Amino acid sequence: MDIPKNLYKYEPFTELTLSNLKRQSLYFSSPKNFNDPYDCAITAEIQELSNEQLEILKGYFLNREETPAAMKEELARLNNQKLREKLNRIVSNVIDTEKNNFISECGITCFSESKDDLLMWSHYGGRYKGFCLEFNTQYEPFTKAKKVEYLEHMPKINPLPFIMNEIDNQFFSLFCSKSKSWAYEKEWRIFHKQAGTLYTYLPEALTAIYFGPDIEQECLEIIALIIGGQNPSVELYRGTRSNELFKVKFEKVNYTPYIVAKKLGLRYPLCTGAIELTAAHSHASVSADAPPCAPASQMP
Repeated sequence: MDIPKNLYKYEPFTELTLSNLKRQSLYFSSPKNFNDPYDCAITAEIQELSNEQLEILKGYFLNREETPAAMKEELARLNNQKLREKLNRIVSNVIDTEKNNFISECGITCFSESKDDLLMWSHYGGRYKGFCLEFNTQYEPFTKAKKVEYLEHMPKINPLPFIMNEIDNQFFSLFCSKSKSWAYEKEWRIFHKQAGTLYTYLPEALTAIYFGPDIEQECLEIIALIIGGQNPSVELYRGTRSNELFKVKFEKVNYTPYIVAKKLGLRYPLCTGAIELTAAHSHASVSADAPPCAPASQMP
């Protein structure tokens, strides 16, 4: 499945998210901390092997020299129903063991295909006071992103690969399967073998930052200063609530730091930097004639 050109990561405005932004890093969290009780904890149903599959399986192990004699005797002795029940118990135990190992050790970082979803901003974007990072997926580690599948029923596992001592993609799909209740997230995931890892991405991977509609001006400017000092090619967008759709809409903004704006003879809302919307009809930059700290609505 093709990975979208861009993936988005919603963030609240916190000391930790600012630190990660400054470090140009992604944090791989343990799935134990996720908010969905089924997330990475799905009990998959094991598909029942047909009589034909059981006969093939018997032949495979009976004809292998490496198969222990006791196992060959048991395979020859058990009828298909007894063998089917025994294999299901074995496979179920293997899956539970591997699943518990994964949950205990591996880390996951999550993204969305969407940057304007109201629920995403509410749940993950600091209740509209946070920000959303846009990544170009041609860079590592985004090339390894896996799409989450949303299901009505628990997934089913074909036991044959586990019996053959091969853990295949269907096992890892258990960690990319969620209830359809979460489908609005349009989620993609990247996995790391070690939870708690901080992964540094290339500066070029981050292409834009979208600000929530309720982000405080000072918070917006802190992020703009961080990005301007290390990756000025990143585009900035201010979010507002759409009047037509139940979505967040965005306008591109240009940020002028305090010192630069001062040299240009500008004064600034809230005594800080100058923010200018790129839309021709809307400007928040102010002239040198404006009174200090004047509200934008009072500025010429």
